[in-house]
Amino acid sequence: METKTFKVEGMSCQHCVNAVEGSVGNLQGVQHVKVLLDKGEVEVSFEKDKVSNEEIVETIEEQGYDVV
Repeated sequence: METKTFKVEGMSCQHCVNAVEGSVGNLQGVQHVKVLLDKGEVEVSFEKDKVSNEEIVETIEEQGYDVV
């Protein structure tokens, strides 16, 4: 299990939190997702043999946010 924090720009409200946590949480291998709205961060705990950093970033960006 690996935990990684992604810096994400553009999140500003509860809808943003729900969109990111819901979409990333649905990825196979993701165990936990937590959006830290005040810090502009998304913490993800995942099994790196089932899902890659790139897949997580792509999923966040598909929701309309920028991973920096």
